[in-house]
Formats: sequence, structure tokens, C-alpha cells
Amino acid sequence: MVIDARGSDRSGSRPRRDVSRPGLARRARALSATAVPGQDEPAPLPEPVTMRLDGRVALVTGAGSADGIGYATARRLADLGARVAIVSTTRRIHERAGELGVTGFVADLTDESEVGALADAVTEQLGDVEVLVNNAGLASRASPEVLRPVAQLSYDEWRGEIDRNLNTAFLCSRAFIGGMAERGWGRIVNLAATAGPVNALPTEAAYAAAKAGVVGLTRALAMEMIADGVTVNAVAPGTIHTAASTVAELKQGMGTPVGRPGTPDEVAAAIAFLCSPAASYITGQMLVVDGGNSVREAQFR
Repeated sequence: MVIDARGSDRSGSRPRRDVSRPGLARRARALSATAVPGQDEPAPLPEPVTMRLDGRVALVTGAGSADGIGYATARRLADLGARVAIVSTTRRIHERAGELGVTGFVADLTDESEVGALADAVTEQLGDVEVLVNNAGLASRASPEVLRPVAQLSYDEWRGEIDRNLNTAFLCSRAFIGGMAERGWGRIVNLAATAGPVNALPTEAAYAAAKAGVVGLTRALAMEMIADGVTVNAVAPGTIHTAASTVAELKQGMGTPVGRPGTPDEVAAAIAFLCSPAASYITGQMLVVDGGNSVREAQFR
């Protein structure tokens, strides 16, 4: 099933949650806690160590490419039992949703009103979102990547990169964290990159700045949501072989310590772990998936 969030009528939808209200999870968690000797406050019971997501609703953004990280992530989450929704900016999401047997939506995630409409549509079709993977970013067919030195970069181009790679994560996270907090459980995984948080390349200043911002958003939101049972983490891929990879990028991947670029499935495996109950004690972290490239100090022949 595919729904175009841009054209949805919100007049009859359920009232939007007030995301400014504190979550109710703190009281709920206290009811299922055990006392720890020497402490006045009870400690919450740990979650079961399982990778399964049976029955949980997951939304993966930026899943329009069959060879991309978003698509691989959606497939893996569905295999773990989640009810999955995917979204992209173009109607090719029709094909992806059909291939995966999930629900697809079309929305511009840089537009605040379209994100709100998407949140309503997903909730009405599948239920409350408990797992959010903010994968949208980098290049898309509707918004190609900008590679230009800062001195030649227009302000509109700069803002476009920030919108696509950082503001989408902010808007989508804000749309769902209120509900996660009320229910006392949630997982948010943001897609950062090694470019920005770890290293940088010429002509990619806007992209690097946005991805570094994703890590900052991840850490701040993790601290805001930690008392409500919601974890927030980031995955930072290095060179990954996707349909959008250039020849130069693939050659760069061959120079990693592993000797090849990564695959979308390898990144999706890391994302899926952070989405699972098994990762309940991990929050505010950035997991680098780059074949050891960021660890090596220099190349030696």
C-alpha cells in the first residue's frame, strides 16, 4: 500500500500530540521497577535481550532506492517482525513497498507540514511509531548532491544540504518522540556519516556540517529522552557500495583496511541492532561502519 502524505486530508485525522508535554513513562517505569540496596529510587527492570521487533511499528525514511541503506534496513526490520512503513520524496516508493510487502508513503521531509501529514497517515494506517530510522539525506532524484568548494557554494545550496541531511532528522524525530515518551519505549537511529563527525573531504562542507549536526542532535535528544525509555543513536557509514556510488568512491572503498566498500546490508545490520530491545543500554552513541578506515592513521605500502 502506498499513501501520498502530500495529498492527505488532515481535517478528519486524530488530534496531533502535544510533543511539548513531558512523557508519562517515568510513572509507568516506576511501577515495574525493583529496589536496589542502598538506593532510595528503584531501578527499572532490564529489557529482554532479544533482536525481535514483533508487532512494533517502524518507519524508515529515504528508502526509495532498491540498492540503498534505507531499503536494506526496512527489509531487515520486517524480517525481525516489525510492521514497516517506508517513505521517500518520489513515487518510486510504490515499487519498493510492493517488493518488501510494506506500506509506502510519499512526502517531502524538509517540509514541516508534510512531516505532520506523514505522522498522521502512518499512525492511522499502522499504529503508533515505536522505531524511527532517519535515513533520508545525501542525494535523491528530486534533490541531487551539491559538490562545490565553500567559496563557490551559494547560500541556497548550503541550506539545501542542511535541510536534506539534518532538518529531516529533526522534523521526523520531533513528530514521533511525544508518542514514544507516552508509551515508555522507543528507538531512534539517525544516519550520520564518517564525513563530518570523523573526517572531511573538499567540496563537501555543507554535507559534513549537516552530518556532524546529526551527531549533536542524536546526543542531545538521547539525554532528553533517556528517562522516558527512548534510546537515540547514530550510525556513521563510510564508503558504501550503492547505486549512487561513483567510481571514485568505489576506488576509495577498495583502499580501506578491509579492502572493499561496505554494503547496505552491513549498515542495516548495525541499524537493526540499535533498533532492537537488545540495545536497551546503548544511547547517545555513534557507531562507525567503515571497514576500519577511520582507525588507520596512515596508509603504508
